[in-house]
Amino acid sequence: MVGVSADAAPTLQAFTEANKIRHLLLSDFRRQMLPAYGAMVTDEQSPIFRYAKRAYFILVRYMKIQDNPLDILSPEDVLKAIKESGAS
Repeated sequence: MVGVSADAAPTLQAFTEANKIRHLLLSDFRRQMLPAYGAMVTDEQSPIFRYAKRAYFILVRYMKIQDNPLDILSPEDVLKAIKESGAS
């Protein structure tokens, strides 16, 4: 598991130590990744202007390349891949 925050790296380090967090927290302080995932709000009326949404993404490492672009995976195939990845 990896967390991403718009906070600066030193802030994340202090937060990790204070809360005994064991997973990696990455800083997107320059706000380059968050907009790409739709997790950024840009509101000119807000005093913050650009801020991160609370967002959760579950990514499973799985790859299947179909020879025919018209072939698609069934929902059952996708669920099976998730279960086999250990992500249950």
